[in-house]
Amino acid sequence: MNRFLTSLRASALVFLFTSLTTPLAAQIPDKQDPSSKEDIQNALTGGVPLGRWKEGLLFEGISPQPWLKSAANYFPGTEPIQPEEMRITFMGTSPMVRPGQAATSILVELGNGDKLVFDLGEGSIANYIAGGHALNELKHVFITHLHVDHYGALPYLWAFGTWGGGWHENLNVYGPSGRTPEYGTEKLVEGMKMMMGWHTDAFSVFPVGKGWDIKVHEFDFRDNGGVVYDRNGAKVIHWQRSHAKDGASGYRLDWNGLCFVWTGDGRPNKLDIEYAKGCDVYVTEMQVELMSISSGVQGVPPFLGRYTIDTHHTVGYGAGYMASKIEPRLLMTTHQAFDPYQNEEATAQIRHHWKGPYHFGAPDGVTVNVTRESIWVRDGILPDFPNARSPQFDFSNGQLVVPHPPTSRKEIQEPFVRENEIDPALYYPEGYMPELLPEWPVEGDLVVPLEAAPDDLVDGMGESWRLREANRKALEEQNK
Repeated sequence: MNRFLTSLRASALVFLFTSLTTPLAAQIPDKQDPSSKEDIQNALTGGVPLGRWKEGLLFEGISPQPWLKSAANYFPGTEPIQPEEMRITFMGTSPMVRPGQAATSILVELGNGDKLVFDLGEGSIANYIAGGHALNELKHVFITHLHVDHYGALPYLWAFGTWGGGWHENLNVYGPSGRTPEYGTEKLVEGMKMMMGWHTDAFSVFPVGKGWDIKVHEFDFRDNGGVVYDRNGAKVIHWQRSHAKDGASGYRLDWNGLCFVWTGDGRPNKLDIEYAKGCDVYVTEMQVELMSISSGVQGVPPFLGRYTIDTHHTVGYGAGYMASKIEPRLLMTTHQAFDPYQNEEATAQIRHHWKGPYHFGAPDGVTVNVTRESIWVRDGILPDFPNARSPQFDFSNGQLVVPHPPTSRKEIQEPFVRENEIDPALYYPEGYMPELLPEWPVEGDLVVPLEAAPDDLVDGMGESWRLREANRKALEEQNK
């Protein structure tokens, strides 16, 4: 055996030596005569007409766009959005928060640079950070209704979006009124501000600017078809949904000949058909009717599950039926437990009425690229331990402006506590203590011309601004 191993090693060394010393030209095959054009065409297209493949149940217009880095996965930060493109990412996909699925939230990015957030459920903010979105970029949040699994992450976005550079533009929250004022979006935000009073006052030792001043755009929930957002060529309308209580709404976004609908929660209704008709991507919530099985899996008594669905939600058959009437280019369902025992049944129920393109809007990270020619869906790769993206600023005026903090520690903290702080010289290594910054370093606003700022700061904090400006110029050229 030892002689065999010694011989094997010697053979391997001879092969390696020969490979390294053989001239490169000797390893290249001899040049041959090319195949005929007909043979090449047949090999590349399978001999089918029109010079392209046609396979199975692929639908017209369901295909990856040429600029995608991977047709299987979306890697955030690797693909700048194209000027004519709409990109939809499911940042939260479940009514029940769990490690693999945050509560409901959908991000829609437009080629003009706008980022619109539809619902912002608990846990979803972690996926926005993992997706490489600076929190101070998320300035427009549309809430379908005031169940907490659709707005629970709003306090975090408000607080840390302000701390992370949200100084120059208000956070805008759009949502329905209630039957009475105490059940409307304005009252929700007012209560949130009260709940976070200590936090916001404590964080006022940092720059704030306009950050604490939320702009609430509360619309009359009965104003079906009313416009709630209209800027930069994008328009959002709303309508009523039947979700056990007055105030639940659906949204439709139209931009550059493309359309996205998010129904929010609710029972199938005629208004959905009226306002979502013919939209490119129709997203509805869906609950699968498996009451007894789900009782064992999720711990929900069958009668409670049945009652909840029949008063609040859309079943698979209903989602398929609605799609058959609305006729979108793509039907998607979300706000559902993404479990194998449910997914096959969900598809079967959908297919009872809808035979067109369908995809789950789950689990978290699913990404949809939409153009007028094609739609493609991929799994998004979200890291478990991401670092936050640098704040993003508009540098059109040629400077970075950092507002002076509204308050200081001396104003909001008794001196006794500070006086009992341990002297830092006692715990820093000898000769290593940095120059500490216990007080804000300037008297007024800090105004830094771009030419005086470090290049890496300008590059990192101006990425979104540069892409937005380039895409808008490209759109203007296309629309001339």
